[in-house]
Amino acid sequence: MKLFIYTLLKIICIIIPLLIAIAYMTLAERKVMAAIQRRKGPNVVGIFGLLQPLADGLKLFVKETILPSSANLNIFILSPILTFLLALISWSVLPITEGSALSDLNIGVLYLLAISSLGVYGIIMSGWSSNSKYAFLGALRSTAQMVSYEVSIGLILINVLLCVGSLNFSEIILAQGQIWFIIPLFPIFLLFYISILAETNRAPFDLPEAEAELVAGYNVEYSAMGFALFFLGEYANMILMCGLTTILFFGGWLPPLNFVLFYWIPPSVWFGLKTTFLLFGFIWVRSSFPRYRYDQLMRLGWKIFLPLSLGWVFFISSLLVTLNWLYY
Repeated sequence: MKLFIYTLLKIICIIIPLLIAIAYMTLAERKVMAAIQRRKGPNVVGIFGLLQPLADGLKLFVKETILPSSANLNIFILSPILTFLLALISWSVLPITEGSALSDLNIGVLYLLAISSLGVYGIIMSGWSSNSKYAFLGALRSTAQMVSYEVSIGLILINVLLCVGSLNFSEIILAQGQIWFIIPLFPIFLLFYISILAETNRAPFDLPEAEAELVAGYNVEYSAMGFALFFLGEYANMILMCGLTTILFFGGWLPPLNFVLFYWIPPSVWFGLKTTFLLFGFIWVRSSFPRYRYDQLMRLGWKIFLPLSLGWVFFISSLLVTLNWLYY
């Protein structure tokens, strides 16, 4: 019983800060984009607009849920719930500080890849069950996009795993005690960062939501809490991917170059600062770059990123074998 209560408290301590982070990520995005585009952004609800996310959440909560008469209702209702739950479940293996992961699996990377692959089902189910050609085309686009860039993400992860020799996230972080992987693996970091932009359907790769062609993509028939759950799932995945990038390339909770001078700052603050910096990059890219055409997106994934990431796997593995042979 004590173990159950302890696990439940740990789950609550992960979910509640995550939901608050998602809410204020939406506000930060609107504020930063407003600053880049030389306008004010939300500033009416609360001081400096700080209560805007709560007002938006309340509005979506009290709105009437409209269910299309021609939709397959069971799958239609299940899809956003599945998408949101998968986004939350992924956080169970990510350590924010040492020993803080809900389940510190030795195959944490495989678990995360498996859960992110299942995220495709929520999207394809929502597009199909809506019984709308726009929603279905948006779902097909999104699914093809996610599958395409998951291949590159998997190959890029192999490079980091070859350097560490473990699938455990805590061991990946501790292996960066002397130097963060972003320094020796900087080209791989750039490939990974662009791939996670495409994986999370963010601009300039937000093709499923191309308003001129598909109205709003796979979630066009959703309203109220159905739409809110898709929205929460998308932002939870954004924060998850930036947290994963922090672990793989920025040393997780470790301070820069392990300097003693930085030890007074709590490890969770280091993790949060690095993740926030990467999330700022997401917003900056959205404000700065025009949307890709769909054929350009697929060409980038299959003809550029796939050969490059595969080439880096060969290069890193051959380099490690050579260094190991010279050492021994």
